[in-house]
Amino acid sequence: MPVLATKLYIPPPRAQAIARPRLVTRTDEGLRSGKRLTLVSAPAGFGKSTLLSEWIAEIQSRQTSIRVAWLSLEAHDNDPVRFLNYVISALRTADPEIRVDLLTPQSAVDVALAALVNEVNRVSSELVLVLDDFQFIEEPSIQEAMVFLLEHLPSNLHLVISSRSDPLLPLARLRARGEITELRAADLRFTPDEASAFLTQTMGLALSSADVAALEDRTEGWVAGLQLAALSLQNRTDVTDFVAAFAGSNRFVVDYLMEEVLNRTPLHVRDFLFQTAILDRLSGPLCDAVTRKSDSEAMLESLERANLFVIPLDDHRGWFRYHHLFVDVLRARLLADGPEHVAALHRLASEWFEKSGDSEDAVRHALEAQDFPRAARIIEATIPLVRKSRQDWGVLNWLAALPEETIARRPVLVVFSAWSSLVSGDIAAVEPQLAHAELLLTAPPSEDLPAHDSEPGPELAALPVTIALYRASLALATGDLPKVEEQAALALALAQPVDYLGQGAAAGLLGLERWASGELENGVRAFGESAASLRRAGNLTDALTTTLVIADMLVPLGRLRETQAAYELALREASDQLNGGLPAADLHSGISEVLSERGELEVAEEHLLAAEKLGEAAFSHEHRYRWFVSMARVRQAHGQSDAALDLLAEAEKRYRRGFFAEARPIDAMKARIWITQNRLAEARAWADQQSLTSRDKLSYLSEYAHITLARLLLAERAPGAIGLLDRLLEAAEASRRSGVANEILVLQALAYSRQGDDAHAREALNQALEHAEPEGYVRLFVDEGAPMEKLLRAAIVKGRQSDYVHALLQAFSQGEDATPATGTELVSDRELQVLKLLASELTGPEIARELFISLNTLRTHTRHIFEKLGVNSRIAAVQHARTLGLI
Repeated sequence: MPVLATKLYIPPPRAQAIARPRLVTRTDEGLRSGKRLTLVSAPAGFGKSTLLSEWIAEIQSRQTSIRVAWLSLEAHDNDPVRFLNYVISALRTADPEIRVDLLTPQSAVDVALAALVNEVNRVSSELVLVLDDFQFIEEPSIQEAMVFLLEHLPSNLHLVISSRSDPLLPLARLRARGEITELRAADLRFTPDEASAFLTQTMGLALSSADVAALEDRTEGWVAGLQLAALSLQNRTDVTDFVAAFAGSNRFVVDYLMEEVLNRTPLHVRDFLFQTAILDRLSGPLCDAVTRKSDSEAMLESLERANLFVIPLDDHRGWFRYHHLFVDVLRARLLADGPEHVAALHRLASEWFEKSGDSEDAVRHALEAQDFPRAARIIEATIPLVRKSRQDWGVLNWLAALPEETIARRPVLVVFSAWSSLVSGDIAAVEPQLAHAELLLTAPPSEDLPAHDSEPGPELAALPVTIALYRASLALATGDLPKVEEQAALALALAQPVDYLGQGAAAGLLGLERWASGELENGVRAFGESAASLRRAGNLTDALTTTLVIADMLVPLGRLRETQAAYELALREASDQLNGGLPAADLHSGISEVLSERGELEVAEEHLLAAEKLGEAAFSHEHRYRWFVSMARVRQAHGQSDAALDLLAEAEKRYRRGFFAEARPIDAMKARIWITQNRLAEARAWADQQSLTSRDKLSYLSEYAHITLARLLLAERAPGAIGLLDRLLEAAEASRRSGVANEILVLQALAYSRQGDDAHAREALNQALEHAEPEGYVRLFVDEGAPMEKLLRAAIVKGRQSDYVHALLQAFSQGEDATPATGTELVSDRELQVLKLLASELTGPEIARELFISLNTLRTHTRHIFEKLGVNSRIAAVQHARTLGLI
């Protein structure tokens, strides 16, 4: 859904506003002193937003490098995806160098928030983020996200929250740490001098000092109360009597004074106010449509001049809004005219927004009018654009607001709803919806099933193809591979010759089915066809993204050089034609892993750094985890096993299964590292949890896990390893997965060597070398450490002289740190890093932020340190580490 620029507009100070330097200084104190949060908390009408706009103007007048992002919040921002997308948009408006992609409904908010924190930390600018009207935010998941943001706030970001009530944030903790500046109602009240200046200068009233003092006393310096009173006093002669006539709570004063203001307003102005009260934002043309008049622009200008609670939302005075207090009263009065009158106004607003191309507000007002057929028609019309932009979270929310019977009459919405069920995991709901949509399309109209309401157009025409594609996706999700093939083939048959997107999606699904079946050669061909169709459709981004999937099949086929070439070509295209946007960062992450295997660790790490420099917006949500997997590979190659495990833990958080074959589960990658660390109990617990045994029936999708099990059995010196490896090798060779076969042969060579069977060890090693040399494998051998180095030296002695073997041995001698850790050190490298930071004054969350790990991961490292040093406190750990000379 489009981002409304008016929500990001920083309101300028009003020309006649009373300057409040004492409060500006207080507000500025939090920023200058490096505190995390400034909280401006007071009931409505105390001038919170006005103060912040004055403070921002003061910052900008100092010509500092500080950049301010502003977000005006509303009740319908209570959706975590929408909320975070607006936060990202506000920050990107303040600093375009912030490159974070907007979220989709499938995005993990915690992962996206962590990515945003890292991205803000990356940029050089100093930022202020203002969240105005935060009282509207009631969604617990958003409040949790805000707690996370405060705990991990980058040092170059200051957060400002303006709210009518205290947000559910750890305010007491922030106070205890001295990390919050607070301004409350007592601070914001007008002083007697400010009240006098406001009434006489801003509002233009000629009042005696006694009347000013009485008004200030009656309103207790409440700004909105003074403004309402001043509006009521204009053109009155009984000033003293009027001032004496009201007293009581803010709510009473509002009701009393609003009545006074509205009753003294000309009838045509009052009608305008009531009719336009349904609008969250106002413009001349929009108000003309709702009031069915043509003077709205002049009316808005006159209301602003009269200080009648109209607030500009842009520099050109094109858009305004009413003050929240004022609009609340207007809407309450409007309801007295009956719901039919209110619905008619919403319908007029919906028509205007639809003509203006604003689908979001058009739908919202149609729903407010309970004009569900109209809302459904607009929603249906937005689906092609939403599908292209992948921003379908708004449509899903709209569908939730429509009655089921309205959706059930529109096959396009029924099919979209089925897709929503599929991606949300509600598998059982998918097929009934697809079957109903199919019935609406094919069955002749009858009394029980009248003709459907979907509008003719490309989306409706392509619906049979879409249904087949979604059925194939459903079959893929449930593991029914024959059904995937059947439905994908049907989609290809139904697709029109120019329906390149449909053809590309169907070929891609066939490729996924071949991949999951272990038919990798056929999978590569199918995805090649998918990429070609996507290119013909003009969708270069998705076409280049297929490189990642193709690479995932080429690597187990042992075709490293072809994989690297494919990545290099895709990266050139992404750079030349997509300006380094999606999927450039994913491609950098993918090629890094290939380069690592070929021993080019420095170049591999350069690609990962290049991906980071492109920013979060250059990563896709589906493939973001790859960066962490590839960096873990580099760290493991350098012997930094704990750091690799931390990175894999981050990869797990970001991993989204989707429809891709889970051929290399991240938990199995972790188990492999545990084995190299001699943490065999943890590796065994993993194997038992997966119910893995050496006698299992083998499949491609379990192959990586079973090879990991074989490694564990070898480390445990348990029986069954060689038999399992024999069966795995047979399966890999039968399907021509030579990359997998290479690893199995290496493990066989090590297993036979340990048994003293040198002949079979040499035979397995020679086969592995023959297959690996043309593709330039390095880590395949070097990662096995000293036992493999010994075997390679023995191979030379036995006559296998080749530049390749000598280069492998050189890789061993050049990178002693590349051999896996033995687990005999007192503390690991990562734990040593933690120890050094424990000796500093940093808090736990600050240490976690410094190391780019979660707080839970930090606690795990700390527990291991305590156990190894035999201590039970941070101070004792630091003292003992110094005694041992560790720090």
